[in-house]
Amino acid sequence: MNQRIKVEKTVTINKPAEELYRFWHNFENLPSFTKHIKDVKVYNDKQSHWITSAPLGKSVEWDANIVEDRENQLISWTSVEGADIANSGSVHFKPALNDRGTEVKVVTEYNPPGGLIGDAIAKLFGESPEQQLGDDLHRFKMLMETGEIATTEGQPKGKG
Repeated sequence: MNQRIKVEKTVTINKPAEELYRFWHNFENLPSFTKHIKDVKVYNDKQSHWITSAPLGKSVEWDANIVEDRENQLISWTSVEGADIANSGSVHFKPALNDRGTEVKVVTEYNPPGGLIGDAIAKLFGESPEQQLGDDLHRFKMLMETGEIATTEGQPKGKG
């Protein structure tokens, strides 16, 4: 029942890799565009503490270590032993074709609490990791390209 879930999303952002890498690398910026990350405390250049929201008003916490850091190209991390949810991931910054900004690819892997059943239950509460990551990257793109995140919260939904 303890099967890892892998989620991967890519977005192209009309900004240079250096700027995107620098913003992302300051992990304390991440709650500004990710819906579920509540707080990140950076201990030093390798270690940080993460708090995310979870279904039913709960929180999940862990410490993470950077395992690879290539300036303007890649940041990869893994949670330390004893994390509420064992996880790892990476964010890649690659110049897009024809000088059209930067491709930002995020890959995360984790063991959902309760294995696949826990993942299915989380999805029932609207916590699909694929959707979360896609939404987070869309907000990152808006923030980096326009300096703000446009929201539709509180606005009536259109007919689709």
